[in-house]
Amino acid sequence: MSLTAALTTFIVILPAELPDKTIFATLILASRYRPRYVFVGAAAGFLVQVVIAVAAGGALSLLPHRVVAGVTAVAFLVGAVLLWRQKPGDEDVTRDSSRNTFWPVAMTSFIVVALAEFGDLTQILTASLAAKYHDPLGVGAGAAVALWTACALAVIVGWKLLKVIPFRWLTRGAAVIMVALAGTSAFEALG
Repeated sequence: MSLTAALTTFIVILPAELPDKTIFATLILASRYRPRYVFVGAAAGFLVQVVIAVAAGGALSLLPHRVVAGVTAVAFLVGAVLLWRQKPGDEDVTRDSSRNTFWPVAMTSFIVVALAEFGDLTQILTASLAAKYHDPLGVGAGAAVALWTACALAVIVGWKLLKVIPFRWLTRGAAVIMVALAGTSAFEALG
């Protein structure tokens, strides 16, 4: 494993991921559910995408990006509807409800990240770097650590938001952001 490949990949991937829709989705999930569960699911989703990117090398650009973007748009739209339909009083059970146990939250986070990252810029960059350096382990490690760092930042910010912003406002704002993310993904699918 080349430390140069790992460090270069980290330096390229981290700033590319920070403004990404996946990080915003992770932030929203962390504002609603236990951050630790969200992080585990999201980190696993990022890891799967890194493995796919490293294994596929440059072949990712051949995948049907429009279909993936369309599926992602639908997933974000469903998430927005579910958030908007949140019932009054649900804020009391947000972090302790049985539906917010580890597996449902981790799996939701995993699915959101895995779908949103499929064919994404950072996945394509990771594939390109793996092809350039011929060091899948170094590139994979650098990309995974960069994505996990961005994910951890989103989880921390999401958790802090609930302490500052009333739950109802946060839920409605999150629904609006999810609609915007659905719109950008739909635009990618149609464009």
